[in-house]
Amino acid sequence: MTIEATAAETRSYNWRRVTRHPSLMEYNRLVVLVAVVNIAVFIAGLQDGRWFSETGFALGAIADMALINLSLGILIRQQRVVNALFWLATRVPTSWPLWIRWGAGKVFHFGGLHSSSTVSGTIWFGFLLYAMVANRIEGAALPSDQTLALSGAMVALMVLLIITAQGGFRARYHNTFEKVHRFVGWTVLGLFWAQTVSITQDTGGVLLETPAFWMLCLITLSIVSPWLTLKRVKVDVVKPSNHAVLAKFNYGDTPFPGSSNAISHTPFGEYHAFANIPSPHEPGYRLAISRAGDWTGEFIENPPSHVWVKGITTSGVARIEVLFKKVVYVGTGSGIGPIVPHLLAGKVPNKVIWSTRNPRKTYGDAFVDEIMSSTEDPVIWDTDAQGKPDLTALTMKAVQESGAEAVIVISNQKLTRKLVHDMESLGIPAYGAIWIADHV
Repeated sequence: MTIEATAAETRSYNWRRVTRHPSLMEYNRLVVLVAVVNIAVFIAGLQDGRWFSETGFALGAIADMALINLSLGILIRQQRVVNALFWLATRVPTSWPLWIRWGAGKVFHFGGLHSSSTVSGTIWFGFLLYAMVANRIEGAALPSDQTLALSGAMVALMVLLIITAQGGFRARYHNTFEKVHRFVGWTVLGLFWAQTVSITQDTGGVLLETPAFWMLCLITLSIVSPWLTLKRVKVDVVKPSNHAVLAKFNYGDTPFPGSSNAISHTPFGEYHAFANIPSPHEPGYRLAISRAGDWTGEFIENPPSHVWVKGITTSGVARIEVLFKKVVYVGTGSGIGPIVPHLLAGKVPNKVIWSTRNPRKTYGDAFVDEIMSSTEDPVIWDTDAQGKPDLTALTMKAVQESGAEAVIVISNQKLTRKLVHDMESLGIPAYGAIWIADHV
């Protein structure tokens, strides 16, 4: 390699270290995009008078923006919508240029639309409440006291939802966050219905002829539909060690590789999502659950006979493997769980790196043997015997030797972000969980 070529590659590497930094990931870019669009619409409305009428503020125009944002924020997280987004993204053939497939693989960053649109919708609802009060102060007969009260309660509860969804609160008080997000969210939906009916009565309109009515129907269906699938199912738990268990299910559902299901001990309790491990030609699936907190610790110490399953099988990050001709999988600990179904399915040639404490003692001989027989020459790093590995060096070596086009990482937050950043700085597409608990 010439000096000029080396210098050029160094400049390219340094530039990618900046542009591919976790703070600039696609999730955050979507957040900024939604914010910019909303600000642009607001400014344009000020210039053309869209937010004003002859008698004060134009409540309808402001309400439309609130409804559009809130609807996008809710619908983009609906499980069937998520599956549709993954299906669309994975239609890109491997013959297309790598940069297109690289971008398509970032489909799982759609959460940026959820967080930014719900925050924007709350701000628009706040603006709507201000406009309602201002119109009343100016002597307008409408909106009614009932509409004002409902709108004020909605805005207050939506602000509470945003505050409790902040990363610090969500990580420290996860159970509280989940309860607030669920039950307060349902309350906001009920208030939204009541507000829509009240506004229709204020204006003398027909409820079925209002756009808000039909959009509310769609939002309500989106929120209710996962609960319509709620079921209590039998689970068989294999406990190879006090650190991890394999939970086996067979209730008529065999999920696809690259998917997850959420389970709980009670129907309206704390739900945890785990990657499904289906086996070819066998019904049902398994979940690999390792000790990572109070909930998983209790599950391992006192394995239940039954659990509750909510929602439909939902696509996860590793499903994007089909965008590439060959991939390197990197997993640590129970992160091997989401990887195993792809090894068993064998749709995409792969190379596997698994770093974990004493794998056979922790997960059992059968599970380790299954992994070794499902992929060629896997790198299984025993951290008890070998210490912590340099996963960046191991991954880079695996990419170079195997000719893989992309890297998929299933690990903890710190390591996932570091490894994804390191690989993408070198021009290698890399994917891993985005840990949205750090965001709104």
